[in-house]
Amino acid sequence: MAHDARDKYGVEITSLAAMGVSGMMHGYIALDENDSLLVPFRTWRNTVTGEASAILTKELGFHIPQRWSAAHLYQAILNGEEHTGRIKYLTTLAGYIHYRLTGKKVMGIGEASGMFPIDSAVRDYDAAMLEKFNALAASKGFDTDIKDILPKVLVAGEDAGTLTKEGAALLDASGNLREGVKLCPPEGDAGTGMTATDSVDKGTGNVSAGTSVFAMVVLENGLKAVHDELDIVTTPDGSDVAMVHCNNCTSDLNAWAGLFGEFAKAAGAELSADRLFGILYNKALEGKKDCGGMMAYNYFSGEHITGFEEGRPLFVRTPDSSMCLADFMRTHLYSSLGALKTGLDILFKEEGVSVRRIMGHGGLFKTPVVGQKILAAAMNAPVTVLDTAGEGGAWGIALLASYMVSGDKDETLGAFLDRAVFGRMTGTTLEPDADDAAGFDAFMERYRAALSVERAAVESVR
Repeated sequence: MAHDARDKYGVEITSLAAMGVSGMMHGYIALDENDSLLVPFRTWRNTVTGEASAILTKELGFHIPQRWSAAHLYQAILNGEEHTGRIKYLTTLAGYIHYRLTGKKVMGIGEASGMFPIDSAVRDYDAAMLEKFNALAASKGFDTDIKDILPKVLVAGEDAGTLTKEGAALLDASGNLREGVKLCPPEGDAGTGMTATDSVDKGTGNVSAGTSVFAMVVLENGLKAVHDELDIVTTPDGSDVAMVHCNNCTSDLNAWAGLFGEFAKAAGAELSADRLFGILYNKALEGKKDCGGMMAYNYFSGEHITGFEEGRPLFVRTPDSSMCLADFMRTHLYSSLGALKTGLDILFKEEGVSVRRIMGHGGLFKTPVVGQKILAAAMNAPVTVLDTAGEGGAWGIALLASYMVSGDKDETLGAFLDRAVFGRMTGTTLEPDADDAAGFDAFMERYRAALSVERAAVESVR
């Protein structure tokens, strides 16, 4: 950023009005009394906490996903991992970097809600569930109060500390950046994604589609039942959100695009990434609505929504399917959203949740129209993509930092975003095509039926 400012404007950055840290959501960073990392960072793709997730969900009466910090901690306790007795601070990637920059052990409420369940009425960790967790952990020999090692919960707009001299040096080796910059509460890419798409008010929703994919809908009312496929988190200002999170989205799609790009280069036609993806994605729109007998699973890692702790990227087709590029690319675009649609069908069809606006953002939408059209078919709902749709977490946390220093403490985050940011934004809205939606539903019937093929691949391909 400093180089960009210097090159474009001839300005050296020495201070900023405010800043913030966005990071990969949730996971497990355990530090000892010397702030040393006790075990390697465990991410949302380390799907090794199935036992803990199941026990905590049952005992707390609240779905605890495998990627949540509480699940990672309890699984480590169940495993008898020696390091658990030496934990002095438990945080996530965004919280860790924020701590290094400010010295403050705090967390934005949206990211905190992926560490441990939040009581949105008091905007803090759920006290009753903390007690239940402590009792369960104590029965396994863990005698630390979990609240003592969790970061303090902050909501959007609150002061989360200032950049220290050491933090400034960590960011800027040139020494130009000075200490004292205000920081907003750190958030994971779920919270910044909601902010980046103006999706923090009740009845709004967004889908972030990149390496992973997740859909978030801000709830008007609570859900009727606990679903393993649906997580309850919060917006950065503390409202309850139903979240469908999937570990895999565009990684396999990108790998296939890379293969086609390699072929193009070998044939003497070196293409830019934008041109390559534009050709391949737009070709998918020419494919059969149900993909014509082709099937793919994009599982680089496990996928909890469909019951996998490991994954194997897989492509298979019926002998009479036409091996054409259009159907092939449409198959991989559908597959990138296949696990997500599994959860969305529960949210919309079983729970009857309604949403008045869905915003799409992330790498899947960088090619105009195509990803948006596929998502509209998956959700059978209109999808809006703004001109900033490819920006993601850094854009979202910048908006949260701006909100913190906006000056009007009575203005809600949603009102601030509407007034100061998104009122000037332009974008496009696509209604779902009925044939596309029916084709996606037909594809999903075969997707669910062929999961046994993916399971055989996990068991057999080593």
